[in-house]
Amino acid sequence: MTRATDDPTGDAIGAPVSDPAGAPSDEAAGAPEGEPASDPGFYSKGPLRLSGGQVPETTTDQRLLESKSGTDWVHEDPWRVMRIQAEFVEGFGSLAEIGPAVSIFGSARLKGGTQAYADTREIARRIAENGNAIITGGGPGIMEAGNLGACEGGGVSIGLGIELPFETGLNEHVELGVNFRYFFVRKTMFLKYSRGFVVMPGGLGTLDELFEAFTMVQTGKITSFPIVLFGTDYWGGLVDWMRDTLLAAGTISEADMNMFTLTDDIDEVVAAIGPGTNPNSANSAGSNPVDGRS
Repeated sequence: MTRATDDPTGDAIGAPVSDPAGAPSDEAAGAPEGEPASDPGFYSKGPLRLSGGQVPETTTDQRLLESKSGTDWVHEDPWRVMRIQAEFVEGFGSLAEIGPAVSIFGSARLKGGTQAYADTREIARRIAENGNAIITGGGPGIMEAGNLGACEGGGVSIGLGIELPFETGLNEHVELGVNFRYFFVRKTMFLKYSRGFVVMPGGLGTLDELFEAFTMVQTGKITSFPIVLFGTDYWGGLVDWMRDTLLAAGTISEADMNMFTLTDDIDEVVAAIGPGTNPNSANSAGSNPVDGRS
């Protein structure tokens, strides 16, 4: 784990920056924080695009997880299994040949014109130039920056979208996009087809992906899996809490504190992730072997 010094420029994570490459600024469009800058006029629901009266009041995940009375679930849930199975098949079929890939996570609220957006774009570009595809959640903000950087670096730009009430489809820089109804199917795709995670400043969804990765590495479900936290000011408090509370209480081990790299240095991010592997090797397509199986 590396604790880099604070950014000498003093720029805040979400502070506007001048982008010499001319990236469009969503903030300039006057969009409320956390909302897309423009509404393409449709709602994404798996492979479907809906608008008007066809937009559902609840998401597919919500209907799956809600508590029910009576026995309706006995008749409905077995059919849901077929849809879930279809999402797995679609994801596996679409991503199986992408080659080595790295997932970048972060907030949809940190739009073009912020330091975090510019850093993400540069990180994605350099990782792509190093022989890796880039996978994001396909939305705005940090995800958009990751997809844009992938295109600039000559890597495959991949977006794994999800049905959400406040996001309306994949950003324009996604070259290969797959929309999911179910979070757990989508999360499986991130883990199966990534060889590492870069975690930029983000909120609850970013924390969810981060701690799932920690758990999978800690329990040996995935191996040789670098995790990089970018932004010592942003993530330092969380790391300190893990050390001072979890480690001190004995609920994690010292080895668990070495599962990740914490840095402000883009060179260190690129070095920690490393180059993409040979697409014809046993670990190709971003698969993570577990007990000899991918």
